[in-house]
Amino acid sequence: MKPNFNEMKFPFIIAEMSGNHNQSLERALAIVEEVARSGVNALKLQTYTADTMTISSEKADFFIHDKSSLWKNQSLYELYQKAHTPWEWHKPIFDRARELGLVAFSTPFDQTAVDFLEELDCPIYKIASFEVVDLPLIRKIAQTGKPIIMSTGMATVAEINEAVRTIRAEGNDQITLLKCTSTYPASPADSNLRTIPHLRELFNCEVGLSDHTLGIGVAVAAVALGATVIEKHFTLSRAEGGVDAAFSMEPQEMKMLVEEVQRAYQALGCVQYGSTEAEKKSLVYRRSLYFVKDMSAGDVITPDCIRSIRPGYGLPPKYFDILIGKKVNRDIERGTPVSWDVF
Repeated sequence: MKPNFNEMKFPFIIAEMSGNHNQSLERALAIVEEVARSGVNALKLQTYTADTMTISSEKADFFIHDKSSLWKNQSLYELYQKAHTPWEWHKPIFDRARELGLVAFSTPFDQTAVDFLEELDCPIYKIASFEVVDLPLIRKIAQTGKPIIMSTGMATVAEINEAVRTIRAEGNDQITLLKCTSTYPASPADSNLRTIPHLRELFNCEVGLSDHTLGIGVAVAAVALGATVIEKHFTLSRAEGGVDAAFSMEPQEMKMLVEEVQRAYQALGCVQYGSTEAEKKSLVYRRSLYFVKDMSAGDVITPDCIRSIRPGYGLPPKYFDILIGKKVNRDIERGTPVSWDVF
């Protein structure tokens, strides 16, 4: 299955498993089942090992010092050991996801991961925000000819431009850029969603949101601003823990996200004025001019003879002043709509 983003049905909603399987294949497959029930389009993994991400070292550089981080004081190597999805799990996870109608793909974090995912016929590649500056990796991914989704958290316009130019230089123009705030969880106040239409304008490609905020409001707002792809982390239960559980969606929340994002996307429609087909039957309930007194032929219309009332079978109210002082040409019963042929 090799989806083309130029032909994809939007909104395209991705559930990110990340390390929320807690090193249990059984739990990983249970996540696949719940993701499918939620109605999303795709399941995404992350393909790395601790050794492809970093090195084991006791030097301070290799520890997380940010006191606000979910992973404070952990070494990078230990964190990635805990969070990675074993490569031998990828095939059973991909197979089960495909059986359930999901698009299954991954984020490779080094070139060996790309080679491995190609063996699994990975249909789409994701580039993580932190890897936007790894142009050799991006070039390798672009050479597969597969659609690429790239998060842009922390990246400057120049860095995004370099990455996009690298992809296009390999003849690959199937690019989707995701606005992303690379904090975990992210604050809505830091989301800066107005960047989404600007990304589309700058790079002439599909745009979306990789969302680390809690709840669904930010994702729905992103769709209103033109996002066609939404990515959210997924867990069976935040209470049961997991490396990313604190900012991940539970099954019922993901189902709600799917419903509301689809509703927002459908509501965008097109630029339209006047009545829609569905509204035409309501036009009759507009106000219009009616005779509110019985009139005899030759009577002069005074302001108390006609009124602007519902329904809408008479002349529009804008003609009220023009009609004052005119004579009617026949007897008229109260409740008759005003029309030009009575003068």
